[in-house]
Amino acid sequence: MNKSSLRLSHRALLAFGLLAVVMLTGCAQIKLGTPVASIENIQKAKASGMQPSSVGDFVLAKGKPATLDTRISVRSNSVSSPYDQSFAKYLKETLSTDLQAAGLLNPASSTVIKGELTDSQIDPAIGTGSGKVAARFTVTKAERQVFDKEFVAESKWESSFVGGVAIPRAINEYTALYRALVSKLLDDPAFRAAVK
Repeated sequence: MNKSSLRLSHRALLAFGLLAVVMLTGCAQIKLGTPVASIENIQKAKASGMQPSSVGDFVLAKGKPATLDTRISVRSNSVSSPYDQSFAKYLKETLSTDLQAAGLLNPASSTVIKGELTDSQIDPAIGTGSGKVAARFTVTKAERQVFDKEFVAESKWESSFVGGVAIPRAINEYTALYRALVSKLLDDPAFRAAVK
């Protein structure tokens, strides 16, 4: 086999490899997994001194585009929430799961934690991926608001050129932002005071 044939064969193999990567990571509908209680957040909730509370409505903040709550794109793959395709409801479930595991979730409580999703982004760019989730939390006691604050969770990570590696990593990083947002809430002194 001459050099020209070897070059042609190498190019064909490379093209086939790239086609395989595209086919393996082509357009797909991906749902986030069910939230799992965070040991760190359970410990923070227990140490906060908070009384058992209920978790109320979590919705998209007013004025934000509906797509912010329903779908994100990860390299041509559509990612959505398993809870009515709402990332706001995914945040609610993340918080509820942690409070339930800490023994601090009481649906009958007059202390109610609510939330509004204000941002939801993911960018699994080649080289460095990034993500951001933000929400405004409120607490009411006997229908009187005692807390209102927005929190933001952001992260950056090494993002592979290969979609089969980059896509699962991006989804894991994005999911972790919801736990990080709950962690920030539980760390906040004003929140702790409001739920005591």
